[in-house]
Amino acid sequence: MVTKRLLTGLPEDADLRRADSLAREIFSDVANKWALLIIEALGERTLRFSELRNEVEGVSHKMLTQNLRMLERNGLVDRKVYPTVPPRVEYTLTEPGRGLLAAVDAICGWTHQHLGHIESARGRFDA
Repeated sequence: MVTKRLLTGLPEDADLRRADSLAREIFSDVANKWALLIIEALGERTLRFSELRNEVEGVSHKMLTQNLRMLERNGLVDRKVYPTVPPRVEYTLTEPGRGLLAAVDAICGWTHQHLGHIESARGRFDA
């Protein structure tokens, strides 16, 4: 795995291959479809919960809540509550979250670039 060569000299907690490492826990947190789609939806914008739910088609209230909490816990999303009735809550990416956005954008680009190839492969496989 590339990470072993790149992380030489770093603590064991940074090794993605170790089941008990913090790096693996973080990777597992952010490498799920909802987290990636939330990060992509936020982009450089600030959105309210309902706006995010509209942007990420198919996400349930529960899954959006869980993923936003996880992203906030990991310091990737800022949550700002305004003292209004009802309370207004907005979400925005932090600097590390915007850094992750670049990787998510690359994954989206890869998906678009290879969509035709993957559709063909699936057609052959499923035939």
